[in-house]
Amino acid sequence: MNRETRDEKFPVAEESTGAETRPIAPEVERRVLRKIDTFLMPAMVIGYGLVYYDKAILGSAALFGMTSDLQLAVTNAATGKTDTSRLSWATSIFYFGQLIGSYPMTYTLQRFDTRFILGPAVMTWAVICAATAGVTTWQGFTESIVPTAFMIIVSGYYTQAEQSLRQTWWFSGTGWFTIIGSALNYGFAQISNSALRPWQYIYVLAGGLTFLFGIWCLFCLPNSPLDAWFLTPEEREVAVERLRAGQTGVCHQNKEIKPSQIREALFDAKVWLVALTMGSAYTVNGAVSGFGPLIVSTFGYSSLESILFQFPLGAVCAVGIPLTGWLCSRYRDIRIPTLIVCCLPVIAGYVVIWKSSWGHRPVAPVVGYSIIGFFGPVVGLTVSLGAGNVAGETKKSFMAAATFVAYCVGNIVGPQLVRSETKAEHYPALWTGLIIFYVVTILTALTLYVILRRENRRREQLGLDERERGRVAFKDLTDKENPYFRYVL
Repeated sequence: MNRETRDEKFPVAEESTGAETRPIAPEVERRVLRKIDTFLMPAMVIGYGLVYYDKAILGSAALFGMTSDLQLAVTNAATGKTDTSRLSWATSIFYFGQLIGSYPMTYTLQRFDTRFILGPAVMTWAVICAATAGVTTWQGFTESIVPTAFMIIVSGYYTQAEQSLRQTWWFSGTGWFTIIGSALNYGFAQISNSALRPWQYIYVLAGGLTFLFGIWCLFCLPNSPLDAWFLTPEEREVAVERLRAGQTGVCHQNKEIKPSQIREALFDAKVWLVALTMGSAYTVNGAVSGFGPLIVSTFGYSSLESILFQFPLGAVCAVGIPLTGWLCSRYRDIRIPTLIVCCLPVIAGYVVIWKSSWGHRPVAPVVGYSIIGFFGPVVGLTVSLGAGNVAGETKKSFMAAATFVAYCVGNIVGPQLVRSETKAEHYPALWTGLIIFYVVTILTALTLYVILRRENRRREQLGLDERERGRVAFKDLTDKENPYFRYVL
């Protein structure tokens, strides 16, 4: 279908729904929402789970010969000490590629149809993942589009009130694939006397599953509610109309990249506060995904047992992420307070691991390691805050890219905090650094709360003509340009 034909069949949002607010029957809106959820959410959970799984593989693969095969850990014959700095860089280097790719891939996604960009990028990433037994820069580049695309897709299909739950739904793939991936890794670890090493089978499987997801993106994923093939023409209008009140616009409504919106984003404090919150909160993931099982093995457990102890960590993420999203969708203005509360068990987990006794099968550090899983809800709510607090197609793309650039920086920094020579002292630099980063997370979240609350109060006092609210909803205005926009807290 060429561009002209497509635009005739699926007009822009304002032409499709009109400039005035239209009433929607509640039962029709519920049906449309149910259809969107059924189509998008399972696929996005699986898709982001695969995004996480291919990186988390490294932590388990390190226990089954990868570090020795690729010389990622080098033992000094004279001192007997093992240097894992190469493993740290193998964990970090992936995110340099993702960092470089975030902005160009995100704006490419805005300019062209989602499925024609996301699908081939995912399949390319799948081939590289299956073809290599390590983490490469280019794999990170191609994968960089996935989380930013998901963040933008949800902000263009769901109302502000609904976004918290849906953003955290897809992000919960982190937890589910920690569990599923650990089970698969445990199974592959039993393979012996085979042509491939166990860790190599893991990468081949991850690549194959990811390729299937890429095929789904290419052939099934619509650009926006305007051309959602799984909705009837009437349901498409309802899907767009229900977004009017939130003033955030429709994803891919405007393919023009607007320099004015980029300039506004560059000087918007909340963009950088969200990014800083994400970066500081996600330092733990870089350490856990690359070194988690290895660290657990130093508690006094076998390699196989260390993999099994990823289950409780994954369960905390898998349940906690959507649960906090549901609470924040049900009750107004509790996203940032909930985020701050979830930081506290993460810090407690760091302290418990660091200060408890390690030896033969200790319980305390494993409990501490499990409750670190609360970092999942912290990051999931940060994604929700970033997506729900900007408007304007280009500015939304900038925010999404900034959020996941910070995500990359956090993942780069985390592994560098691991100093193998301090294992006997329980890696003090790691836990001290992570505690500091989570204090920063709390402070930036508090600052964001104060700024957004003050701005909402200012806008409530403007005495605006409410009849104009519906007319400006699909004008591709930014949140600063649109006085009817309200920030979510």
